[in-house]
Amino acid sequence: MRNRYTTLRVVFNLIGSLLVILSIFFLLPIAVAILSGELNESYLTVAAFVVPSSLCMVLGIVCRSLLRPGNPTSLQAMLICSLAWILFSAFGALPFVIALNVPILDGFFEAMSGFTTTGITMLSGLDAMPKSILFWRSLTQWIGGLGILTFFLAVTYRGGGAHALFGAESHKIGMERPVPGLANTLKILWLIYTSFTTVIIGLLVLAGMSLFDSVCHSFTALSTGGFSPHDASIAYYQISSYPYFRAIEYILVLGMLMGGMNFLVHHRVFRRDIKALFDTTEMRYWWSLIVIFFLIILVERYMHVLPVVQMSVNHGGFWQQLEAAIRTVIFQVVAIITTTGFSTEDIGSPFFGHVARQLFLVMMVIGGCVGSTGGGLKVFRITILTKLIKRELYRLRVPRRALSDIIIDGKLLDTSEVYRVGSLFFAWIVLLIIGGAVTALLSHYGPLESASGMFSALGNIGPCYIPVNGMASLNPVIKIVYILGMLAGRLEILPVLLLFSMRAWRS
Repeated sequence: MRNRYTTLRVVFNLIGSLLVILSIFFLLPIAVAILSGELNESYLTVAAFVVPSSLCMVLGIVCRSLLRPGNPTSLQAMLICSLAWILFSAFGALPFVIALNVPILDGFFEAMSGFTTTGITMLSGLDAMPKSILFWRSLTQWIGGLGILTFFLAVTYRGGGAHALFGAESHKIGMERPVPGLANTLKILWLIYTSFTTVIIGLLVLAGMSLFDSVCHSFTALSTGGFSPHDASIAYYQISSYPYFRAIEYILVLGMLMGGMNFLVHHRVFRRDIKALFDTTEMRYWWSLIVIFFLIILVERYMHVLPVVQMSVNHGGFWQQLEAAIRTVIFQVVAIITTTGFSTEDIGSPFFGHVARQLFLVMMVIGGCVGSTGGGLKVFRITILTKLIKRELYRLRVPRRALSDIIIDGKLLDTSEVYRVGSLFFAWIVLLIIGGAVTALLSHYGPLESASGMFSALGNIGPCYIPVNGMASLNPVIKIVYILGMLAGRLEILPVLLLFSMRAWRS
């Protein structure tokens, strides 16, 4: 009983600190509401942020005051991590519920999708929504990009237990530190993150995008979240005849690549080590996968899709068509493999063939690089699984006593890491099957659409083959399964499972 009380005391004291920080974030959309003149139309929008801000502040202070602080163990840190994401999503849902009058479950879904940088949305009619709400959607993804706990540690660094908290949220294979010391590491990560955000905002403004849209899209590009203030996503700018919509798309490709790349690579590039972009196995795999997927989808379009839709060479000019096809394909490949989820063309539209639609599911599973803001299983783990297959083939050809260790970038991979990757991959498969089966059972969608929903949720990607306007009408059980899938995908399953372990709470 005493151990359980100790765990609760440590967990909820730190949760209280996190809620105090969240209460401050709610003030930023209020500033947007004031600047955009929303106060003149209705005070309800401002109340939508004042109420959760006040609740978070009061509850946070109560937790901090009544429960004495302590240094969390690794197990307790994982419980804190899981609870933080759930509570952030619960309070983050209130603006949607209060200002837009959406159902509580849909609001929670939207907030969880935001903080986990998934990008599946329950909302439509975005173009007519208050700017403060749209800004809040984008801000949730920016906060969740590098992680809730990493931001907490960056602004309120604690010596004891800080390493456990950092490990609970960034327990990714091969996640090294750019410099000695946790405090310095956090400063560098957030400096890179905010610097890239600022750069993308500036480039988008130069390309003709409004400052508000630039901020929102920069937040969701670097975080690989994919929320947009427009229903048509990035296609809005071509539909609206923006003169430099092509430049906007290419800039966002750059932003998504930055977010999907290991931040240690960025640190090395900043130190003028350009080789960092290619000198690791993961980076070579990642570039290779992007190129391979791009070429296959582009070739399929010109072999099968174009003849079907009867697009002639004279329609718009061959070179214009080719540039448009290349730009659209590379945009969607990067958007999916980085798990950002922006779109200039619906992945379920006739623009993409059957092979492309299958490859998009594969990309959802692969995801971004280790140490990035991207979701998915991660390229490094795919690398390990590939080398594991090669090792087994090698062992069939040589005597059993021959060495067959897995070596990546000159380093021997520990056997426990191999087991962990295998376990995580198996857990992914099980969750994908469960999510797909539940969707098929409780909806009218076919096998591909049903499977894609859980692929999207677990991979923290957003787009799937279920129409956006069909998401809100899904059975509540399906929504709950997707919410758990988004959280499990973001925290890599294990911390979420610990929430349901009584033994973990007694530790």
